[in-house]
Amino acid sequence: MAGLIVVLLAALGLGAVFVALFVAAARSGQFDDLDDAPERMLRE
Repeated sequence: MAGLIVVLLAALGLGAVFVALFVAAARSGQFDDLDDAPERMLRE
């Protein structure tokens, strides 16, 4: 039973880290312009 709790806490911790990294990337503008590069490739 203790092993299950450790694995559960590790999974929740990793999930929280990845959510925090995603939110930080979204706030810094990492995902602002997803359509320009493919369209630019087709225009050239």
